[in-house]
Amino acid sequence: MSTTVDALDVGASASPSAPDRADDHGRPWLPPGQLALLTGALGLGVFMNVLDSSIANVAIPTISGNLAVSADDGTFIITFFAVANAVSVPISGWLAKRFGEVRLFVVCTILFTLFSLMCGLSPTFDILLLFRALQGAAAGPMIPISLSLLLANYRKERQGFANGIWGMTAIVGPVAGPVLGGIITEDFRWNWIFFINVPFGIVVAALTWTLLRKRETKIVHEGVDLVGLTLLVIGLFCLQLFLDRGNDDGWFQSEFIIIMAVVAAFTLLLFVAWEATDKHPLVELRLYRNSSFTVASITMVLGYMAYFGGVVLFPLWLQTALPYRYNPEWAGYATASLGICGVFTSPIAGRLSDKYDVRLLVSFGLLTFAAVSFAISFGNIEMNFGRMFWLRVPWGIGMPFFFVPLTVLSFDGVAREDLASAASLFNFTRLEGLSIGTSISVALWDKREAFHDHHITSLVDPTNPGWHAFLHHAGTIGLDAEQSLGLLAAQIKDQAFMLSLNEIYWVSGWLFVALTALAWFSHPKKPGAR
Repeated sequence: MSTTVDALDVGASASPSAPDRADDHGRPWLPPGQLALLTGALGLGVFMNVLDSSIANVAIPTISGNLAVSADDGTFIITFFAVANAVSVPISGWLAKRFGEVRLFVVCTILFTLFSLMCGLSPTFDILLLFRALQGAAAGPMIPISLSLLLANYRKERQGFANGIWGMTAIVGPVAGPVLGGIITEDFRWNWIFFINVPFGIVVAALTWTLLRKRETKIVHEGVDLVGLTLLVIGLFCLQLFLDRGNDDGWFQSEFIIIMAVVAAFTLLLFVAWEATDKHPLVELRLYRNSSFTVASITMVLGYMAYFGGVVLFPLWLQTALPYRYNPEWAGYATASLGICGVFTSPIAGRLSDKYDVRLLVSFGLLTFAAVSFAISFGNIEMNFGRMFWLRVPWGIGMPFFFVPLTVLSFDGVAREDLASAASLFNFTRLEGLSIGTSISVALWDKREAFHDHHITSLVDPTNPGWHAFLHHAGTIGLDAEQSLGLLAAQIKDQAFMLSLNEIYWVSGWLFVALTALAWFSHPKKPGAR
């Protein structure tokens, strides 16, 4: 415990006469022990939140079967959470000013915990969707407000380290989700993927309120921007449905998808125009006047698109497109390699962000992503578990050096009173990168698989000696001609999916290289001047 406290001590060893003995509001800094507890509580809140965005993925078939709905309908468990979450994240800054950051975080944590309990107790699928949507809405403000509260209680020269601790939980959560979800679903009941939030939520809310109830942020009584809120809700709801259902419905071949795309585009453009001219905007778009914030946001949304696209496709490929299919639990174990190193490197990335130009650190993270993507793009269906696992381990090194310094860059030059708004808007770009990356990667994977399947099939020549050798081998294992053709078609499909996956990783690698150059268009302050 003493080691943890020493690591989190942001100035206990400083001279009592140091000019930064108090925060911006004249309040003394939290003692090291209390700061350690606060960091742990806020980090646990983030982990619980991001874990819940992915833990239900592998449980969808089980939940659908138990509640008597189709697997396609079961995906609404993810959609309803994502839509409600996407709507509530951008307005977190306004809510924080209206009710106070401490109060908002604690209330959202309590509601998230309550709705998690109700999800686990839901007797029907419709009731589960209702509480899943409410859970997503409550979860929205938790991540950006937790970061704002954490940074407010760290001295400026230690905020990079605070970002590292916070980023560690945000990075590991999405990777741990499939693992825990697979284990719980296989060995217990699906309800426990929601029940596990209850004890953690109680601890997070109690600790945060106890430590920060007397350090509430300034409350500004502004009117509700009903026009902006309405446009935002409609636009994000339609955008999320467009992204989540587009691939299944054939994208623009579906009238429903076309309507969702048109409504989303129109309402979101109108929302931007309204917010840019409104006296009390719901979302502070003026933050994009800051070059560091703008570059960080663009890099985050595009980088996270490429990163999370690979994270989604990898376990999907393991379970559906390998000759020897993985079950959800082992697919989760294989996916876990993406985040193992993040546990150890996130605090390091945070410490380095306090001392060095964050553009260098972001470049290192992006180039690590690029190198791993290029290496993975030469994969084949004969790879064993060990090779797939270890080949992806460096992802966990690159992620903190991408995520943590980029978060630091996004806050460069942002005033304290705008931290919550900046955090919510920046986190919104991350969520949209996740949604867009998932939809685009799955759609490209399917389309390129169809292309490669057609191309390989066209090369099958009955006059080729290899064809006769294949038929002979199939006959030796008891297959007739029709069954042999079925086996060949299955093998071609597996190879087509493999080629398609390799192409996506290859393109992602070049995107990471391009984003490395983009990061240098920002103009952050020197580490000591932040």
